[in-house]
Amino acid sequence: MTSKIDTVIFDLDGTLLNTLTDLTNSVNYALEQYQLPTHSEDAVRRMVGNGIYVLFEKAIPNGRNFPEYDNCVKTFQKHYELHKKDFTQPFPGIMDLLKQLSTQSYKLAIVSNKFDQAVKELCKDFFTPYISIAIGESKEIARKPAPDTVFEAMKELGSAPETCIYVGDSDVDIATANNSGIPCISVTWGFRDLDFLIQHGGTHFANNTDDIIDILSKWS
Repeated sequence: MTSKIDTVIFDLDGTLLNTLTDLTNSVNYALEQYQLPTHSEDAVRRMVGNGIYVLFEKAIPNGRNFPEYDNCVKTFQKHYELHKKDFTQPFPGIMDLLKQLSTQSYKLAIVSNKFDQAVKELCKDFFTPYISIAIGESKEIARKPAPDTVFEAMKELGSAPETCIYVGDSDVDIATANNSGIPCISVTWGFRDLDFLIQHGGTHFANNTDDIIDILSKWS
């Protein structure tokens, strides 16, 4: 690597925010409304990462073949909108990390497969003033692991690919970074464990936020 990294693009769920309890509660609320079996937090943890439609394909026994599939997803969205901050908090060290990166003039953004409105609201509520650009899943742009949302973040930040790095917690994030032509830091505190991340091609690993600073320093 010869270019200096000056832009860090983060995943949201499992990377910056521990959203698992609120996600699980809203998933189970929606399933209960249609007399469907509910899931533990650990089960939901393994289902998330590819957006809400894939989440409910996995959460509902018959997936998209369930006659009320679309309504069940909408029920989840409405419930989650009201309860997305009941238990959600930044992971330990995240706020200090963002403050330090901002002080060092890094450009920061969030790119997530969570639906766009929730991504923007959570970013505003938790990460102002450090992150102002947040892009989630919408009909207008292909979701991860397609590189489109990452490229949109680069465009809004005015950053070239060779100056960017992606930080995430899943195989989807590793694939997204690869598809975008940028390196990926895989955090081990999120929804996937280290062995899983290694098996899916992870190359740089952070066990805590200090590790992110250490890895970034190699490109400074």
